[in-house]
Amino acid sequence: MRPASETELSEIVRAASGPLRIRGGGTRSLGAPSVGTVLETGGLAGISLYEPGALTLVAASGTPLAEVKAALAAENQRLPFEPMDMRALLGTEGEPTIGGMVAANASGPRRVIVGACRDSLIGVRFVDGQGRVVKNGGRVMKNVTGYDLVKLMAGSWGTLGVLSECSFKLLPVPETHATLVSDVMTPEAAVRVMSAALGTPYEVNAAARDISGRVCLRIEGFAEQITYRKTALAEALGGDWEVLDGAKSTAFWRDIRDVTAFAGQSGDVWRVSVKPSDAPALVAKISAPVQMDWGGGLIWALVPEGTDLRAQLGPIAGHATRVRGGGADIPVFQPEPAPIAALAQGLRAKFDPRGMLNPGLMG
Repeated sequence: MRPASETELSEIVRAASGPLRIRGGGTRSLGAPSVGTVLETGGLAGISLYEPGALTLVAASGTPLAEVKAALAAENQRLPFEPMDMRALLGTEGEPTIGGMVAANASGPRRVIVGACRDSLIGVRFVDGQGRVVKNGGRVMKNVTGYDLVKLMAGSWGTLGVLSECSFKLLPVPETHATLVSDVMTPEAAVRVMSAALGTPYEVNAAARDISGRVCLRIEGFAEQITYRKTALAEALGGDWEVLDGAKSTAFWRDIRDVTAFAGQSGDVWRVSVKPSDAPALVAKISAPVQMDWGGGLIWALVPEGTDLRAQLGPIAGHATRVRGGGADIPVFQPEPAPIAALAQGLRAKFDPRGMLNPGLMG
């Protein structure tokens, strides 16, 4: 089913007699339920409002992300949170959509400074599990109401409602950028250096350790500033640093963002979100190729097929998500503590009392 309007979407959900599998571009599936009628949002497309002067954009949920990026690029603007493209990693095709990006709360390396997708989301319209159209937030920051519900929809993976429209705040694209790349470092040393870099006044907005063990730091701004800041940052941190500029820097961070080092490689892929200070001890338990982002707060791991990484790591103060591979007996998402699980079940009962939307995906 592919509704062409929000009204039609509402009617489809209201009339549904069985589970619905919600799909945007089909590029971010992390083991969505195999049962249920597919409900695609691609018919809900188009940018309905773009005000470059106000740094705001409103688009229907099925709008291709590439279309939005092209419109923003024409005005030298961008989505602040650098959304990840999962097609290479997951081996999927199709076009990522705005709604799929929000449903997954897809966020890239810049999250460490500007926040996640949900932090740039200022308004949503969606259809809940009973077919009711719900609107929360606004189209400009000063108009925002119901902000908490806006945040709730980001990362809900279609289990609370089917998004029909999303509103964002934007940022200008800086004049230039540069990346500093170190020699190979241990996870412990890498986290120390990344933390130190993020604490400097040189406005580092991305800090990662790539699969080879090198620390990578990005700075953005006016060309004159970058010339000074990249030298000052290297001096402040000590050691030898290679500098990547222009297209090389852009390609480097695209690979970090999309974890292309694991694309096409055999094995299961896990994503572990923790405090940066906890990362080195966890990496030591993994004994497999890893990539670290967000100053050490995000660990990507390529492990042998069928590995239950949660069992291998033991209790952690964070979340381990099975992104690719594994069996049905290994939950995609981190099991929730009982109090949080009760809250989550209560929310789903409120928004989708019939259990129609992506049943089973979130536990």
